[in-house]
Amino acid sequence: MMDFKIAVLAGDGIGPEISVQGVDVMTAVCEKFGHKVSYEYAICGADAIDKVGDPFPEETYQVCKQADAVLFSAVGDPKFDNDPTAKVRPEQGLLAMRKKLGLFANIRPVQTFKCLVHKSPLKAELVDGADFLCIRELTGGMYFGEKYQDNDKAYDTNMYTRPEIERILKVGFEYAMKRRKHLTVVDKANVLASSRLWRQIAQEMAPQYPEVTTDYMFVDNAAMKMIQEPKFFDVMVTENTFGDILTDEGSVISGSMGLLPSASTGESTPVFEPIHGSWPQAKGLNIANPLAQILSVAMLFEYFDCKEEGALIRRAVDASLDANVRTPEIQVEGGAKYGTKEVGAWIVDYIRKA
Repeated sequence: MMDFKIAVLAGDGIGPEISVQGVDVMTAVCEKFGHKVSYEYAICGADAIDKVGDPFPEETYQVCKQADAVLFSAVGDPKFDNDPTAKVRPEQGLLAMRKKLGLFANIRPVQTFKCLVHKSPLKAELVDGADFLCIRELTGGMYFGEKYQDNDKAYDTNMYTRPEIERILKVGFEYAMKRRKHLTVVDKANVLASSRLWRQIAQEMAPQYPEVTTDYMFVDNAAMKMIQEPKFFDVMVTENTFGDILTDEGSVISGSMGLLPSASTGESTPVFEPIHGSWPQAKGLNIANPLAQILSVAMLFEYFDCKEEGALIRRAVDASLDANVRTPEIQVEGGAKYGTKEVGAWIVDYIRKA
């Protein structure tokens, strides 16, 4: 039996609607397995800017720091997207959260669901059975390096240090050990000095994991290989900028971004969140797919080594898809109409009866 103290950050757009479904599933699983769970709610993103002028206020940080895990939903609002002069943006809250909690590793599974393979932009035979992890370094590189901009010149500095590279590669090797023992280190070592250091350190560390087959791939080649042969990959590890691009490429392979969860882990409280954005156009319409948020809860349990709990959530999600209990964007033609709440309620019911 465990006690879970969960910080809930619903954020913007569809965030609050899917957040409720994640919390309900977490509660149902904890009841089923005899765990105690308590929730502390905090503001972030555009919602927090409107309320207190800061997308990740100190109070929210304290709530996250004192929790065992953060169940996060989404941030972002069009009023900021369309204003290039805005000094404070919802997304800065995400960067601040990662930095303050020391979340240096972003773990994104790319997996396909048999009944949704036809939704993938790739041919069924390419994607059926694809199942890999993208591990992205989250707090270094160009996004956090020294920046400069005037009317005629701008630069971003892509800097990495040995400790930053070693700790993320360690995460990559350890996940590979738990899976199919194949790690692909993605870089641009033919052009970038920072990438050459990544590759050098990876080659130094590889002998410590003799069971893992380690290979190296330039990022342009990796982007092609993900489309041509997604089943080649098991665990892929890369730096911040490349990881940002490749994880989004990977996310559409499965056919719906509404299905994929992620975890960000590091020195402090881990954060579990869906990979899709805040989809402000759908706010309040009860059409957002809650499955990525629900699968984030499965990842949360698995992180704490509660494998049965995670497996039950995954079975419930698979069962809902098989029963065509789906939100509009993945519903089969002529299938019944289900909204965010209805899909969440169906899954909670399945968990309770299991």
